[in-house]
Parts: sequence; structure tokens; C-alpha cells
Amino acid sequence: MKQELRNCIDILRKGGTILYPTDTIWGIGCDATSSRAVQKVYKIKKRMENKSLIVLVDRKEKLYDYVESVPDLALDLMNSVSTPLTIIYPHAKNLAKNIIAPDGSIAIRIVHNEFCYKLIRMFGKPIVSTSANITGQPAPLLYKDIPGEIIKQVDYTVNLAHEEVHETKPSTIIKLKTDGEFEIIRK
Repeated sequence: MKQELRNCIDILRKGGTILYPTDTIWGIGCDATSSRAVQKVYKIKKRMENKSLIVLVDRKEKLYDYVESVPDLALDLMNSVSTPLTIIYPHAKNLAKNIIAPDGSIAIRIVHNEFCYKLIRMFGKPIVSTSANITGQPAPLLYKDIPGEIIKQVDYTVNLAHEEVHETKPSTIIKLKTDGEFEIIRK
């Protein structure tokens, strides 16, 4: 795992893209603070830039670096679920402009996967996580289901968990509203 982490960090520091296993499904990732790297992810996925991407961080304390405030509701939601949870926060900051939604919000998930946690911790910055598929196609749950055109376009593919049958689903997504309420976007 150490060599795979080093390989990924080298690519991320150069503004490249990676294909990697996450705590949900296989994802395409890059440095979430680099507009150029984020643009590459949009191109690989054939995704419109007005559709924001998910950002991964390694711990709750890092949320304060990338959003203006973390409401108690968000902390309560994180503490009450055992499955991966992505929360959309208003007022993103310190991230690539093209990763932030037109309304100024950003989707962030705290990872619980050992590889992702170590990768983000060692890299020192948040990374993008978006499903390893072309926009509009089903999200691949297993490495073998990732389209060849995705594999060819990323700069590096992590050589771990290729044979692992780790069927899971994308994270639950909850959007925090400015009135203190929340909305479930994806279960």
C-alpha cells in the first residue's frame, strides 16, 4: 500500500488524475484545490462543469478549512450514521472554483477507508471523488466494471482491490439548507 500511496501523491502533486478505490465505489480523483486538475476530471467523465463533484477529507476538523461554517446539525448527522455520508455545505472556500456548485455549495465526505484516509493525510489536501463512469452511465461497483475509456484517460490507476468483491453503493447525500433544515438528495 505504501508504494501505491506514493505513486498517487506524485500524480496528484503534478495535477494529474487517479482511479482509486474509495469507501463507497471506485472513483476518479484529483487535487480538489487545482482548477486544472478538476477540469481534467470533468473531461474524463464528459460532465458539465455546472454539476459539482464530491470532495473527500480525512477528518472532521478539515471541514473548517473548506466551508465557512459547520453547523451542529452536520456534526449530529455524521455521528448518527454508520454508512458513508456526503454533506453539501453552503459557502465553500479554499477549493478550486470549478468544483464549487453555482450556488456556492460543496459536497464533502469524511472518508473511513484506510487507503483514502492515508492518501489524503499524506497529500495534505482534499481530493475529488466522483464515480468512475461516463456521466449518465451506471456507476461501477467493481473494478472490472469500469469502462476502458476511463482507465485509459486517467494518469494513474491504483493497483489494489482490483479483484475484491466489495459491492457497496454510492454515499448518502444530504444538503444543508441555510434555514437550519436539510434535504436528502440521494439515499
